[in-house]
Amino acid sequence: PGFPRTLGQAKALDGICQLDLVISLNIPFETLKDRLSARWVHPASGRVYNMDFNPPHVQGVDDLTGEPLVQREDDRPEAVAARLRKYKDAAKPVIELYRSRGILHSFSGTETNKIWPYVYSLLSSRIPPVLPDQEH
Repeated sequence: PGFPRTLGQAKALDGICQLDLVISLNIPFETLKDRLSARWVHPASGRVYNMDFNPPHVQGVDDLTGEPLVQREDDRPEAVAARLRKYKDAAKPVIELYRSRGILHSFSGTETNKIWPYVYSLLSSRIPPVLPDQEH
């Protein structure tokens, strides 16, 4: 989840700047639950592994030290499901606020490489490119 996550945060952000573009990425609940539940960490270093796309060389142990990996309590499937429900409830009014202002742009999907071209196209249409002589 990004920012702002709650209506209170959105209102505080209004006091700092005026947003003209908000992006919402809609990813299916099951996809998020599966990805977060596949996350394991090496507590001493903070190294993070994902059993689906960044697994350790040997299952259950850190690549560098050989020490055991652990799954954080809040990454267990049942905890992830509760976290996602709580987030959805808190984020709904934020989404509605930005939708009512006409600045919300939503993208749906399950893979970054399929969603990103659409997000990039939107951003490219709103942000002028930096030309070489403007970089200084």
